[in-house]
Amino acid sequence: MPLTGTPATVVFGVLLAVGIGVLLARRDRRWLRCAVPVALIVALLLTVVAGVLIERVWRPFPDALPLLVYVWSGLVLFAVALAVARWTVRERTSRRRALGLLGVCALAVVAALIGGAAQINAIYHAYPTVGAVLGVKNYRTVPFGAALGSSGAPALQTRWTPPPDLPKTGAVTAVPIPGAVSKFGAREARVYLPPAYFASPRPLLPVLVLMAGQPGSTDDWLVGGRLAEIMDRFAAQHRGLAPVVVLADGTGSQFGNPMCVDSHFGNVATYLAVDVPAWVRAHLQIDPNPRAWAIGGLSYGGTCSLQLATTRPDVYPTFLDLSGQAEPTRGGRRRSVNEVFGGNEAAFDRNNPAYLLAHYRFPDSGGAFVVGRDDRTFRPGIEQLYTAARAAGMDVRLSEVPGSHSFAVWSAGLEMELPWISQRLGLDRL
Repeated sequence: MPLTGTPATVVFGVLLAVGIGVLLARRDRRWLRCAVPVALIVALLLTVVAGVLIERVWRPFPDALPLLVYVWSGLVLFAVALAVARWTVRERTSRRRALGLLGVCALAVVAALIGGAAQINAIYHAYPTVGAVLGVKNYRTVPFGAALGSSGAPALQTRWTPPPDLPKTGAVTAVPIPGAVSKFGAREARVYLPPAYFASPRPLLPVLVLMAGQPGSTDDWLVGGRLAEIMDRFAAQHRGLAPVVVLADGTGSQFGNPMCVDSHFGNVATYLAVDVPAWVRAHLQIDPNPRAWAIGGLSYGGTCSLQLATTRPDVYPTFLDLSGQAEPTRGGRRRSVNEVFGGNEAAFDRNNPAYLLAHYRFPDSGGAFVVGRDDRTFRPGIEQLYTAARAAGMDVRLSEVPGSHSFAVWSAGLEMELPWISQRLGLDRL
């Protein structure tokens, strides 16, 4: 059952309106003239205070939240304020009627909460279906032991021919990738293995290290991004072949923002450029050649992918930047330089793709930039970085897809650029 798209947003918009309408309905002029305006003012004040705390004080996100997030949140707060007012200024009545009123208020608030939350979800497309909200997996999973490179399957020595018993779909496994060198406290990774990985002999497949945004987790690409579905569809069109996708942790926590560098916030750059590749080569039977490796991500993850493509092109000569930022940030250049680099502008420049692309050349590197056509916040930065990458000698491409800053854009972008990336990684030679 879809939770996004026009029909779903209309239904949830009606649900929100019904919840508020039930709470507003009362034949009492004093209620309409006094209690309702007070509830509205309280909701507005709480929304403004929350916005100031989030955007100016706490700053859990590197970029400002869309205005619509605060609009829908404010309407839910209005429903809660109305419910409190209905209960506190209720007329003297029997216990039974009081309990009935309490039940009606609770149901109305729940309806408003579900409607508002669904509208916010529709902005990001984070949970596309009811099953995604309930944690129902729509992809095959296997224990990590089935993915070990030492499972006995010999490596392919000739051109790949799919066997008759090749699985119809790939599978996902979960496994921790320790920060052996970096000591970075990463969360458990997810690994997508295409159908060809389960064949014998096994072709040496390329690798795509893929990251979520911030806030985010290693599950995001599987839930909101429909990764397994996209990769399975690609593999079905390419004889079971597709890159092995490693969903690595690039932040360390849901709201962490280490800016993809080595600092007192965690040595995430070393983790992604040293620990993850070393672990994958040691535990999975894949193509170890760096030319067969790419790194990508959405939003923060897109920024991080371009950072590593410019700071460690020997490890990741190919990248996929989906709606990344114009530069790494924790909320403004000055704050980022002070908090992460102790005020050292030169250290920031050494980790800023815009600076590196302007001062160095990368003739052996290439990548794809993708941004939503309606993404007014991230689109200018993506376009500038694309121009700078071309000038720096990179083999790059820029794609725009319908939508704004959401999984609808990132899923479409991954599916659109996967053939080009796979060809660059040498998948067509198998």
